[in-house]
Amino acid sequence: MKRSHRVGAICQILTDAPEKIFSLNYFCEKFNAAKSSISEDINAAKEAVQISESGYIETISGALGGVRYISHISREKAKSVQESLCKQLKEKDRILGGGFLYTSDIMYNPATVKGMAQIFARRFRKAGADYIATIETKGIPVALMTAHLLNLPVIVVRRETKISEGATVSINYFPGSSERLQKMSISKRAAAPGSSALIIDDFMRGGGSIKGIAEILSEVEIRVVGTGVAIANIEPKKKKVSDYVPIVYLGNVDEGKKSVDATPNFQIF
Repeated sequence: MKRSHRVGAICQILTDAPEKIFSLNYFCEKFNAAKSSISEDINAAKEAVQISESGYIETISGALGGVRYISHISREKAKSVQESLCKQLKEKDRILGGGFLYTSDIMYNPATVKGMAQIFARRFRKAGADYIATIETKGIPVALMTAHLLNLPVIVVRRETKISEGATVSINYFPGSSERLQKMSISKRAAAPGSSALIIDDFMRGGGSIKGIAEILSEVEIRVVGTGVAIANIEPKKKKVSDYVPIVYLGNVDEGKKSVDATPNFQIF
């Protein structure tokens, strides 16, 4: 295999598995090449990935060392993602009434979700999470993409108990949008007791659902180490949670004037 082909293959392997450590021996055996050649290939791969501005390749020394790809997004690119999200939220035909917006097309758009996940991955990479937790359903895509970039499994909290989940723990909670009691459940097999989780969700109004996720995680002995939400409503100002990181803020939604106020959170990093 030509060197250029090896470099391309190394870039592909590493970027397909963010945060996963690959030993030099892995590449030596895969490409039937000497360590000296693979070391040169990895240096070339580092330069190639750095040019793309989507992350970087890190070398880890020691007996258990190797190389890994780390997702990264620059402030300028993050700003572009935030401004694009605000622009989409301001589209007049999104207003559904009652201050609600249609966001399904945004939250299920792979390109948009990837940008948001890159922001969360950079913001929470050093939080020490063992899992990414979210509640069904629209929060799942961004949570899953964030989990991919951080090489973590996902915990999905259900709104209804499913027999396929096995033994579950359930709680009642008050969502932020109303004071009507609702229910959520989590499988006892979802995570190992004593571990930690990062909560990622698509939208937060009053914080009731986020608070509920934190409470149900504590019921299975999971500690919350951070909370990220794609869109956070400015009102009500007093949320049921205080420690959260939004990508953008949603302000006034005027159904009569067909106007939506959305602003980026440029303090996210």
